[in-house]
Amino acid sequence: MQLLALTLPDLIVLIVIAFAAGVVRGFSGFALSALVMASAVLILPPKELIPVCWVLEMTASLMMVRGGIAEADKRIALGLAVSSALGVPLGLYLTTTLPVDQTRMLALVVLIALAALQLARVRLPFLASNFGLYASGLVAGVVTGIASIGGMVVALYVLAQDHPARVMRASLVLFLFASSLFSLMWLLGYGVMDELALQRGITLAMPVAGGVVIGKVLFRPSLERFYKPFALCLLLSLALLSLIRSVLN
Repeated sequence: MQLLALTLPDLIVLIVIAFAAGVVRGFSGFALSALVMASAVLILPPKELIPVCWVLEMTASLMMVRGGIAEADKRIALGLAVSSALGVPLGLYLTTTLPVDQTRMLALVVLIALAALQLARVRLPFLASNFGLYASGLVAGVVTGIASIGGMVVALYVLAQDHPARVMRASLVLFLFASSLFSLMWLLGYGVMDELALQRGITLAMPVAGGVVIGKVLFRPSLERFYKPFALCLLLSLALLSLIRSVLN
C-alpha cells in the first residue's frame, strides 16, 4: 500500500466507506462527499480527502447525470454551480492555511449543523429569491473548499423550493456534476489535486460505482419520501461519531 501511502486496514475501511457513500449517492442524489468526510476524516485530513472526493463525485455524476438532466431544474442547478465556483477558492484557502485539527473540527461542525437544519425541515423564505439562489451557491462553494460538502448547502436551498423528490434529486445530480467541473481548476491551482490524490480516488472509484448502481435500483417512487431522511440521519450519526472521536483524541 506504499503507492497510496495507506496501511492495508485503512484502505479496507476507505473501500467500505466509498461503497456505502456510493449507495447513498445513487439513492439520494447527494451526500457522497459528506459521508466520506464524516467517516474518513480520522484516516486522512480534509486537505487530502477533498481531491479524492472530487474523483468520487465525478465518477458518480457521470453515472447519474445522463438520466437525470431531463427532470432537473436547470436554472437552479446551473445558477448554484456558477456561484459556488466563486466561493471554492476561499474555502480552499482556509483548508490550506488552518491547522489540520482545526480544519477537521470545522468540517464536522459545519456538516452536523447543515444536517440538523435539514432534518428539522427548516425552510428559509428568502432562499426562494434570486439573492437566495446565488448566496446559497457562494456559501456552498466555500464549504466545498473547506470540506467538500457543498452539496449539503445546496440540498438545504432546494428544500425551500418544495420540489418533488425526483426533481430535487435530479437537480442535485446536475449541480454536483457542473460544480465539480468548475472546482477542478481551483483544486489544481492550489496544488491540492496531485498524483497521490488521483491514485487514491481512482482506487476508490470502483467501490463507489458499485454502490451507485445499487442506490439507483433502490430509488423507487414508493420510497421517495424516505430517501432524504435516511441519508441525513446516517450522515448526522457518522458526523457526530467522528466529532466525538476527534475531541477524545
